[in-house]
Amino acid sequence: MSFATHVAVQDMLRLAIPLLVCSFAPSFVRCQDGVNEQKAISGNNATIVVNVRNSAGDPLPVSAVVKLYRSGGIPNGQAATQGGRAIFLPQNLGDFSVVVEATGYKAGRANVDVPIPVRVEVDVYLQPEGDANISSQGPPGGLVLAPKAQKEVDEALKALQEDKLEEAQKHLNAASALAPAHPDILYLVGVLSIRQNDLPRAQEVLSKAVQIDPQHARAHAALGTVLSNQGKYEEAIPLLDKALQMNPQSWETRWTLARACYYRRQYDRALKESQSALMGSAGRAPEIELLVAQALTSVGRYDESAKTLRSFLQNHPDNAQAATARRWLDRLKQAGKVQSE
Repeated sequence: MSFATHVAVQDMLRLAIPLLVCSFAPSFVRCQDGVNEQKAISGNNATIVVNVRNSAGDPLPVSAVVKLYRSGGIPNGQAATQGGRAIFLPQNLGDFSVVVEATGYKAGRANVDVPIPVRVEVDVYLQPEGDANISSQGPPGGLVLAPKAQKEVDEALKALQEDKLEEAQKHLNAASALAPAHPDILYLVGVLSIRQNDLPRAQEVLSKAVQIDPQHARAHAALGTVLSNQGKYEEAIPLLDKALQMNPQSWETRWTLARACYYRRQYDRALKESQSALMGSAGRAPEIELLVAQALTSVGRYDESAKTLRSFLQNHPDNAQAATARRWLDRLKQAGKVQSE
């Protein structure tokens, strides 16, 4: 497996598994309710911003009550919206669900993952009560699963976390039989297909997920990455773009987008996106520096490329890609693009 393919697969698992890394412990987790924007940006805590919108996508014109729940249905806070949004500072990381209620509107729901202490935004769309044109599938903010289906999903999540793929398959089959068109179930089937190295199947089910729920950021990101892994970069880029519109904090998705742009020879954009991904990763994926170096070379900024490679070698001499960085640096020297030190 080539380095690019290996990294792409690792990216896929990173962006697909945030649902799976949450703690299943039943302990209560406190959350600070309804903080203001200034307080939310003043520290380094995880931040969940809930944007409540009407069916047209505009901020809801009336006040709504937003309730936050930790994985397992544990209450984690409640706040009224101001200007169509509510902000929470959860004191723990993991998987959360949001329920929004407003007078004159049907309740809306959404799921949000906070695997690392960053700011995450989620949109919840509310439909007016009594609207005869509303699909029975509900608003794009998140469809509600029946208890039996939810239990199967929970068991599938646990099995995937423990790398028990056959068990996960069994539970997802049961969940799919109960709710065959639920985007979260389709998303998890896509995740399982990726773990089984069945990218065509993953593409099929993830495509259905984004058709059913156009606001499913994780499904868009996962589908974009699957397409990129198959060399379908032109198809992948719009999906990754949309995923980032919904979740701009995802440096993993931005890394995948940067790589797709690079292979489409969109070198200026590849450079911009890879630098942004590197900054967003906060040191968790130093390999992004290699893509930055590639993009710098492709736009003729050889000295900066060499500087990036030297920085990578200095800071990560034991990294598995150190040999690749040395080889690229040697090639720049041999081609006369940079001077030897």
